Amino acid sequence: MIPELGKYADTVLAAYAASLLLLAVLVIFSLLRGRKVRGEMERVEQRMSRDG
Repeated sequence: MIPELGKYADTVLAAYAASLLLLAVLVIFSLLRGRKVRGEMERVEQRMSRDG
């Protein structure tokens, strides 16, 4: 099932690994940013309900 990559195997596999690593980093940063923004929104909503 795995294609024969010949002399380019190291390069191709390194590119796949780098891509997967970058995708994982982007997902993690997105989740962390979403958590931060959600917390900020909750604080603003609490302030609005208190003041309004």
